[in-house]
Amino acid sequence: MKREELEALRARVNCEAVLERAGYEIDLKESSRRAVKYRHGGNIIIVTHDGRGWFDPLGDEKGDVFGLEMFLERATFPAAVDAVAALVGFQLSRPEWRPSRSAVSDEAIADRWRSRRTPSPGSETWRYLCWERSVPPAIVRHAIREDILREGPFGSMWAVHIDGRGRVVGWEERGPEWRGFSTGGAKVLFRLGPSDAPRLCVTEAAIDAMSLAAIEGPREETLYLSTGGGWSPATDAALSVLAAFPGVNLVAATDANSQGEAYAERLRNIAESAGCNWQRLRPSADDWNEVLQHREKEKREKRTENRKRPAACAPTASREASPGMRRPLTWPDTRPADREGS
Repeated sequence: MKREELEALRARVNCEAVLERAGYEIDLKESSRRAVKYRHGGNIIIVTHDGRGWFDPLGDEKGDVFGLEMFLERATFPAAVDAVAALVGFQLSRPEWRPSRSAVSDEAIADRWRSRRTPSPGSETWRYLCWERSVPPAIVRHAIREDILREGPFGSMWAVHIDGRGRVVGWEERGPEWRGFSTGGAKVLFRLGPSDAPRLCVTEAAIDAMSLAAIEGPREETLYLSTGGGWSPATDAALSVLAAFPGVNLVAATDANSQGEAYAERLRNIAESAGCNWQRLRPSADDWNEVLQHREKEKREKRTENRKRPAACAPTASREASPGMRRPLTWPDTRPADREGS
């Protein structure tokens, strides 16, 4: 099979289908939507990433649907591909997971957001962003003007996610000792920049979006986006809508790792479906904030080195001048030439 065919097959067959066929049974009491536990005798397999990934909690094995088939049946890769292909269209015995967001209303989410203060110079959140994460104050101020940042508990930052109608649906939470997403909130998109911008840079975290904006400099034609470290159906739908506008250039500015490459491939598929341009912008480090921090560190080291250099000797003419006396400056004569006969 070609790579494209393998990717399509991987997308069509869930890891849970492989487990059910192998005799594994779901443990509903210890399962959640994000981590589904299956048992078979004394063996346990946890299915993650909406059925696209798995791992063995009692060992080190993990991988995709092909790796799961190879692990369970001790099969070669070609044999595993054939076995997975035979499961296309397989219907799981368990009902589909339903998100339990009814406990937190959209109004309650928006009220929680509005109740928090915006960051201010010297606050814990400001210090976290500008000092610890090296986001320039100008970028932070710009985000504050767009009303997309709030101060969270214990010096953390809240970066809002907005849906297509401009409603607050959730927020990313990042801090010195905390990383998460708003309880009861929904991941759609963090947005920094003009909503009608033709260039869309998609990152995996709001801090990465702000970092890339700082690295590239002011760009009126760019909207910096973050998926919040995940990829929900609402995220996919929102990106598809944005990519459908005429003249859009969709830039996959995701992390330089396997997950970032997988997200970049999804963005390429969205671009192809929408008929817009697509570009891969890969950070030189793992993510854009790491790139920004490296750059700021180099600037600080350079400034320190310059301060340590001995001062250059003053010009001879300056040494001969008497203390307290200034040499007369000779400016070029910019007066108009005298007219003939005047």
